[in-house]
Amino acid sequence: MGHKVSPTCLRLSLNKRWASRWFTDNKRTFVSYVKEDLTIREFLKKELAAAAVARIDIERSPDRLHIKIHTARPGVLIGRRGENIQRLEEAVRRIVGPQKQLKMDPVEVSNPYIEAQLIAESIAFQLVKRIAYRRAMKRAIQQAMESGAKGIRIICAGRLGGAEMKRRESYRQGKVPLGTLRSEIDFGQSTAHTTAGCIGTKVWIYKGDLVPLKVAAEKDASASSMTPPAAARAADEAKR
Repeated sequence: MGHKVSPTCLRLSLNKRWASRWFTDNKRTFVSYVKEDLTIREFLKKELAAAAVARIDIERSPDRLHIKIHTARPGVLIGRRGENIQRLEEAVRRIVGPQKQLKMDPVEVSNPYIEAQLIAESIAFQLVKRIAYRRAMKRAIQQAMESGAKGIRIICAGRLGGAEMKRRESYRQGKVPLGTLRSEIDFGQSTAHTTAGCIGTKVWIYKGDLVPLKVAAEKDASASSMTPPAAARAADEAKR
């Protein structure tokens, strides 16, 4: 049996970061922080359903809370004259308490067509609207490849098309090297709540290698061939 691991979890120590970044050695504080993070994410996802939110990063310190909302529509998040984001800050402050300094920043997603979470939510929304699943999946693949993705894989599972028996459909274009740790893989999943039942959607997008293998090998070879003074001069020039 194969063991399926999330690409984000597999690359946390290499090129991915935790969605929640804080530390505490108190067990009660740890539990309360986890519950608060989950409540904040669920609330913001529900309130910003039309803002195309890709992910929410939460950073904590003992007296400060910083929330970064990555969205493809920052105007919807901010609202007219900042009214919407102020309303959200007040609601989040009621969740975490008034004793902490709260800062909420919108971060614009420059290319939403290669964001796996946004693609998964878009396909799920189309399935709820009774658009053909093959059409939605092929359309998403075409837009991602035209927007610069090196590869994409989409899986939909459930009662597709209202069929009596559930099944699983998969489409793929390009390459998606999930086992290569230097590859930048974006993963997203969503659920479409249709009249026939729930349909799960998973998306993997390959955006390229963070450190190409040939470049890394050439750098190591050139560094090993240099004499110590030459290597020191090269390092000083690189810093400049």
